[in-house]
Amino acid sequence: MSEHRKLLLVAACALIDADGRVLLAQRPPGKTLAGMWEFPGGKVEPGETPEETLIRELREEVAIEVKAACLAPLTFASHSYETFHLLMPLYVCRRYEGVARAMEGQVLKWVRPRDMRDFPMPPADEPLIPFLVDLL
Repeated sequence: MSEHRKLLLVAACALIDADGRVLLAQRPPGKTLAGMWEFPGGKVEPGETPEETLIRELREEVAIEVKAACLAPLTFASHSYETFHLLMPLYVCRRYEGVARAMEGQVLKWVRPRDMRDFPMPPADEPLIPFLVDLL
């Protein structure tokens, strides 16, 4: 019954390098969905816009600096999990400063969109792949 499920708003970013590859992060052991690959991002905190969330999360998670003007909305995921419903806008970003570094013990990998299906992803992330394949 959906009325018992809380809505969780999470912002995600497809960081794109000069070779047209997208940065994926592997969820570290001990976290929910550990071992799965996902786009960097995180939970939108009260009072934050999705863009502000991505600016904060990309800095904290992968040491990348982005400006809101460089974040372009591409698509979104709407997926029901057992205890919550996830709404996740996916932004693309081609202009950023810094070199991606794993700041929270996760593994990072630059992946071509057509190869993303080789990386197990959470159910909400998988439907986003075709949009990136079409874009890149």
